[in-house]
Amino acid sequence: MKRSAGESEQQAKKQKLLEEIGESWLPYLTPRDAEFHQLWKTKYSKLILRTSDTVPKELHQVVQDAFLTLQKHGCLFQDLIRIKGKDCLTPVSRILIGNPGCTYKYLNTRLFTVPWPVEGSKIKYCNPEMFDACKALMKLNDYLYNETVQALKEQSLSETKETKDAAVTNKEQDFSTYVEGERTILEDQSSSYVPRTDCINLKSKTPYNLTLLNYMDPLQMPYLKQEPYFGMGNMAVSWHHDENLVERSTVAVYSYSCKDPVINRNQLQDSRGRDPAVWHAGLKIAWDIKTPGLALPLHPGDCYFMLDDLNMTHQHCVLAGWPPRFSSTHRVAECSRGTLDYIFRQCETALQNLQADSESVALSLKSLEVMIVKEVEGIHNEVEFEWLRQFWFQGKRYRKCTDWWFEPMAKLEEFWKKMEIMTSLVLSEVGKEECTMEQRNEIVSCFLPFLTERQELRKEWTARCQSQLAKTLPDEQKPECHPYWKNDDSNMPLPYDLEEVIAKLQALLQ
Repeated sequence: MKRSAGESEQQAKKQKLLEEIGESWLPYLTPRDAEFHQLWKTKYSKLILRTSDTVPKELHQVVQDAFLTLQKHGCLFQDLIRIKGKDCLTPVSRILIGNPGCTYKYLNTRLFTVPWPVEGSKIKYCNPEMFDACKALMKLNDYLYNETVQALKEQSLSETKETKDAAVTNKEQDFSTYVEGERTILEDQSSSYVPRTDCINLKSKTPYNLTLLNYMDPLQMPYLKQEPYFGMGNMAVSWHHDENLVERSTVAVYSYSCKDPVINRNQLQDSRGRDPAVWHAGLKIAWDIKTPGLALPLHPGDCYFMLDDLNMTHQHCVLAGWPPRFSSTHRVAECSRGTLDYIFRQCETALQNLQADSESVALSLKSLEVMIVKEVEGIHNEVEFEWLRQFWFQGKRYRKCTDWWFEPMAKLEEFWKKMEIMTSLVLSEVGKEECTMEQRNEIVSCFLPFLTERQELRKEWTARCQSQLAKTLPDEQKPECHPYWKNDDSNMPLPYDLEEVIAKLQALLQ
């Protein structure tokens, strides 16, 4: 889990931006400023707000009850994430709820959905209240989905009208140029326009498959980061683009801050900028120091939507107020490599190269072709480090909600054990005298990098599980180093520590 090129690039951009700013602050606007709505319309038009009074009262009630149920049962967790090669706890407590078998990965951490009760599913929740909470959030998901479709349609119609109005005022523009220009604008993938064809297909493009719930009580936090560019004050969540989403998909957020504490407004030292007692969503154009930022106040029950490519072209943060706050952030997670169905298909592909002798029941490999060996070992690492170790690193936290994930993870571990056998069979084959030098070198050369990566990642995951920070977590959240076994375990075909195995393979190449 080395620091990616993307992370290094982001850090370099941030450092350059801070250098350009120097000791001054960039400007930003709030509703107190006369230019606020004009800036919103021209530079942040894909940010849509639905105030709480437009949301059905009965939906507010069940959703807010769901938040409190999750909190009461201890189902909101600080994630032990990995940033710049170091572990740290998120200041925000979270839980992922969504389609059964889905996962969502952020900051090198794969979260596993507590499944909401989709039709036809058989989910055993730890208590009836948990069922009601997940059902309420699924109801909210449906509501936000419908609102998103409507918002995208309105955005498309509004931009189309503006285009036509602009064309009418341009008397020198002939009709054919106008038609072509309008079509080009509407189809421009980098513009703020939603193509007409999208209006027809909106329903198929914007279903949310999960929600990441967040909770924070700022007054209980020993320290909150200060917003570094605009001087916006305390941040609950730093500037970022949401990761691992379907391209150009909308993010919808339901915000619920508890009632404000008694505040003496006269004690506020600075009347400029945002009200520090109120939660805000902060937005800025990515790596732009010319356009003012935007701080949008969020009152209990407000919903906001980041439409289309806003999450790609802009960055957002969450600015802390004073009262505790819950939020439900609904996303179209990019799940092509993040569902149980996907990883089970991967296992099926890998295990097709394993066969059992009909008489002796001895296991052997069907093929030693380099491409097949590479594919199997790649899947082997994927199962171990993207699924098994990610799941158990989060301890037994999911049992507080449901036991849904434990059966498929046990099945996945059985597949992984067979892949351990397959690795040992490759080692056996390349060690045989009848294996030619050319064949041995070819197999070992492609095989060795996967074992080296496996050894390095096992060391890293073991160290993370034993870190002082990990030991501070509650018992049910303490990371488990699993799978783990002693090197002399007769039930396993290979040792946990692969150092000697790797050394022997390297010797074969000399």
